[in-house]
Amino acid sequence: MQNDEILTEIIKNLPDKPGIYQYYNSEGEIIYIGKAKVLKKRVSSYFNKDKHIDRKTKALVRNIADIKFIIVETELDALLLENNLIKKYQPRYNVLLKDDKTYPCIVIKNEDFPRVYATRQIVKDGSTYFGPFASVKMMHIMLDLIKENYKLRTCNLKLTEKNIKSGKFKVCLEYHIGNCLGSCEGKQSKEDYDHSISEIRHILKGNISGLIKQLKSKMLEHAELLEFEKAQEIKQKVDSLERYQSRSVIVNSSISNVDVVTILSDDDYGYVNYLKIVNGAIIQGRTIEMKKKLNETEEDLLLIGFAELRGQFGSDATEVIVPFKPGLEAEGIDFVVPVRGDKRKLLELSLQNAEHYKKERQKQIELIDPERHTKRILAQMKKDLRLNNEPRHIECFDNSNIQGTFAVAAMTVFKDLKPSKKDYRHFNIKTVEGPDDFASMREIIFRRYKRVIDEQQALPDLIVIDGGKGQLGAALESIEQLGLRGKIALIGIAKRLEEIYYPGDSLPMYLDKKSETLKVIQHIRDEAHRFGVTHHRNKRSKETIKTSLTDIKGISKLTADKLLQHFKSVKRIAESTQTEIAEIVGKSKAELVIKYFEQNLSDMNDKG
Repeated sequence: MQNDEILTEIIKNLPDKPGIYQYYNSEGEIIYIGKAKVLKKRVSSYFNKDKHIDRKTKALVRNIADIKFIIVETELDALLLENNLIKKYQPRYNVLLKDDKTYPCIVIKNEDFPRVYATRQIVKDGSTYFGPFASVKMMHIMLDLIKENYKLRTCNLKLTEKNIKSGKFKVCLEYHIGNCLGSCEGKQSKEDYDHSISEIRHILKGNISGLIKQLKSKMLEHAELLEFEKAQEIKQKVDSLERYQSRSVIVNSSISNVDVVTILSDDDYGYVNYLKIVNGAIIQGRTIEMKKKLNETEEDLLLIGFAELRGQFGSDATEVIVPFKPGLEAEGIDFVVPVRGDKRKLLELSLQNAEHYKKERQKQIELIDPERHTKRILAQMKKDLRLNNEPRHIECFDNSNIQGTFAVAAMTVFKDLKPSKKDYRHFNIKTVEGPDDFASMREIIFRRYKRVIDEQQALPDLIVIDGGKGQLGAALESIEQLGLRGKIALIGIAKRLEEIYYPGDSLPMYLDKKSETLKVIQHIRDEAHRFGVTHHRNKRSKETIKTSLTDIKGISKLTADKLLQHFKSVKRIAESTQTEIAEIVGKSKAELVIKYFEQNLSDMNDKG
């Protein structure tokens, strides 16, 4: 029996129940794991030839040699099982979760007289883990709070009832300095120690308000019994807890035991943020990064992130605030999409955390892997500007003239998003008289790309014209005249609203002002303007030298340059004495200069 027939037979016998499916290749390796509300329907969809599927999914289907499945009770069970199996096997075509092993937790050890400490290693021995904490600083604040209020042991002695009664252990320095109550010698009862652990569990779960309420009630009881010393001890504990609570982000005290999950994504990655809310305070939060493999939707990524983070934090919240309904039926969980109020603010805060994480990751990538950073932006520019190819080679043109005088133009070049200054070019306008930006643009575009064709140079991927429809249309005329229409992408950027114009399209496109694509275009446009203005200024300066100094009979350009280099301007030369000028160019030439400016003083003043 051929492979296609085997797979068809397997699919035919799949149950109409929720579960997970595993795809294997011909080597027996798991290459994909997925969840399904109805197994037969979901798996069949991969092999439906009439259904449009993307290139990556087609590659997955070609490699499927066998299918196995596991039936579960509910869709939520399928989601959680899928998440666990993906982490275990890390199949080639599944979303890749960024490793979370570096995040620390606080553990209450499963032992007699439990220790409480920070750890990065989770051992399945019945101990209780709280976290993970994305902020190590916040974790240590929590541990300091516990240490300040509870005298727990830090030793790793095996404090069984038998060992304590036999007198096997002796108290250490921690007891003598007041950090431990000496449970190893039976100086503190197990009941009293466990009561402290119970209160610590409340703190770590975020139920600080409830614990404070209990402690205040107990404090009053001790005060009524005239046990003021015990009442004072509890008061100090209450004060410490209230100080800690005041540092938490309070949203609304009526919002309790709620999870918040948001998603942010681009073409390659998804970022899911999770916030845990107890008694109106954000007590835990984290963002995870996921690399897409099969063009997963935001709904897919949200559910994967939800399962991963909910499992990490051991959440049992019945209400989950989300940006959209994820299409998951989960008994005992209500997915809420708020439109206003404090819950909406929580959703926005969660999204801000995801955005911050994404920006920080991109900064790290830019430093560690600049090529990946460049590829990401080029891919985004291709998408935003509707280009056929990534714009690795961009050329930008800008006209510079003042009231039609000294008309020049500038071209700047960016390669892989970086200025290629050796390729920058200036153009003196040769065929246009007067201030005609459109004709000037036609001339320089024609001259530039006629030379590129003649010298068989590489054409750019994108030409950017500094200007609106008029300048773009003029540039297009030259491009068409050279037979390059369709071979080079051409856009214009207008200064007023930074709108983008396309050839033949009367309506401009507006990019998000914060988009990286617009920032790149603005950068190369501003660079062209700077480069053009500098050339224009230099040309005006040379023309001024020519008319004001080299017109003097007996004064060469070399002498004029020497005078300008020393005096910095023609005006300052005119205001100098014959002796001062003679020190630079000699007595005879100084006399010629002074005589010239005396005869043309009124004209010089007009020129400033």
